[in-house]
Amino acid sequence: MFVSASTECFPDLPLRDCMEKLVDLEFSAVDMTLDENGDHLRPSEVRDNLQRAVDICHDTQRLVISNFRLLSTAQGDDRYREYEEICRLAKAVKVSSITIPSGEFGTPFNEEVEHLREMVAISATEGIVTSMHTHVGCLSQDCDTIQVLCDNVKGLGITLDPSHFICREDGPKSYDKVLKYVAHVYLRDTRQDAMHVRVGQGEVEYGRLITQLEQSGYNRALTVHMPPLPDTDQMAEMRKIRLLLESLL
Repeated sequence: MFVSASTECFPDLPLRDCMEKLVDLEFSAVDMTLDENGDHLRPSEVRDNLQRAVDICHDTQRLVISNFRLLSTAQGDDRYREYEEICRLAKAVKVSSITIPSGEFGTPFNEEVEHLREMVAISATEGIVTSMHTHVGCLSQDCDTIQVLCDNVKGLGITLDPSHFICREDGPKSYDKVLKYVAHVYLRDTRQDAMHVRVGQGEVEYGRLITQLEQSGYNRALTVHMPPLPDTDQMAEMRKIRLLLESLL
């Protein structure tokens, strides 16, 4: 395993400046979010000009791209055409996994299965793994549902985000039973009453998690995924969590 950091850690900086910050913090890998409502690289820009997107992704200040996170507003068949281009981008820049959201809570199960099957089929043609983000408010908030979805959609993985199993109205939940599906990991410190707190003030058991991932055969990125907190030194927080995670590897 190795430590990576999300571009969402510096959402207000231009993408190149964000990369420079991560290099200054001595990260070696970056997780790039493709957000249609963000200020970095948007999914529609990838769809409309693949070569330009490839050039942008090659300009990472020597950071290895560990994963793409997709936040798209495309609907219907357009989202699949867009995903085809994003998978081509991933293959071109040697990114092996893409994180997508699962359907919102209440989405018909069969509808979600068909959607995920289509996404997995598209990515498989380029040798890319599609994984759904474990997220409160989505179908992927529940481990039983995750297990059924992954069993019904062959090749589907999950991007494990432990914070969404800790901070929730119905109390913390175990995610042990879905560790075998993990294709990517997002980390920040979390309490039961706050999704994101300063490093060291939360309840994420990083050592236990890393041990569990090792036992499950996971050997990819541990991605720091924490937007800035108000009145907090983001550089110091990023440095602190990098050192903590690296000390446990």
